[in-house]
Amino acid sequence: MGCSTTDWRMDRAYGTCYCDEDCVNTKDCCFDYFTECPAQDCVVSAWSFWSGCAKPCQPSVRVRVRHVEQQPVNSGDPCPSLEERAGCREHRDHRGSHCGLNSGPAFITSMEFGKGRPKHDNFGNPLDPGFCVEFELESRTPHCTVQNQPHTRWMRYITEGFKVCVACEPPALRNSSCQGDGQESDKEASLHWQAVGNPHCRGTWRKVRKTPQCTCPTQHNFVFT
Repeated sequence: MGCSTTDWRMDRAYGTCYCDEDCVNTKDCCFDYFTECPAQDCVVSAWSFWSGCAKPCQPSVRVRVRHVEQQPVNSGDPCPSLEERAGCREHRDHRGSHCGLNSGPAFITSMEFGKGRPKHDNFGNPLDPGFCVEFELESRTPHCTVQNQPHTRWMRYITEGFKVCVACEPPALRNSSCQGDGQESDKEASLHWQAVGNPHCRGTWRKVRKTPQCTCPTQHNFVFT
């Protein structure tokens, strides 16, 4: 409040004007405030690499972070979120052994998660590209649209009556199948699925067909985890 003088103000009145950061909100800055005190937005670093899943052999979360390199000054834009979480599922335990297979629901996540999966083994040999399974969604819980976090927005595209494509690829691909892919079920069977990253987002679908590649619209392409 002591940073003031008598001069023309932003509201075109002549009188006491201020040079503190809050004058932008109160509209009583001196006329040259923005040239003498230019706003500087918050600057953050690039995202770190994703962490491993918090828990192996079950749906869990992974985390990436960034840090503040410059705090905002003179009413610059505030800092964005410094942490981001995403659903994940690892298929090896802490000892490096493969997790056991079970007959639970299909665990799915966004196709973006699949882009980060390795395409070659430790010797440089290409991994099995897998396949795709098309499903017709029969039901979903309301929880799929409640959360609005970056790692849960893809769940909003899981809609009853729509066809979705789910890729089965390593490491989820084991013994020519993925958990819950419905290969051994008839087309009339209602199969269960669950979204990784939000255990309350789940529902049922019906298998339509198995294809070499996923051909659904981008927002309706997912991966088995």
